[in-house]
Amino acid sequence: QVQLVESGGGLVQPGGSLRLSCAASGFTLDYYVIGWFRQAPGKEREVVSCMSSSHGSTYYADSVKGRFTISGDNAKNTVYLQMNSLKPEDTAVYYCAAYLVSLYGSNCRSRYEYDYWGQGTQVTVSS
Repeated sequence: QVQLVESGGGLVQPGGSLRLSCAASGFTLDYYVIGWFRQAPGKEREVVSCMSSSHGSTYYADSVKGRFTISGDNAKNTVYLQMNSLKPEDTAVYYCAAYLVSLYGSNCRSRYEYDYWGQGTQVTVSS
């Protein structure tokens, strides 16, 4: 059974930090692309970051570049999103997602590539 479970969200002041975790079960991260997405009320779901462990490639949205870091621990089958210098506009529900690595390549920035999704964790940045 394939499952993704996010944790680590919460309320934080502007300028603060949070680390989100995505625990995967039912598959090995080695063969999957992992993405972090977020969705604010009334807004479309947008990519925050994505990575391929097998290819060693990483992508960050311009809005989070230099502040967020995606990483993975294959032994624990867990992916992390370290979020620093948080801003109110970072407030959203954050989701992790995954899909099997393609032999022909793919665009990890597109949410339509992903087959598996976690239920999300709320991040609120406010004073």
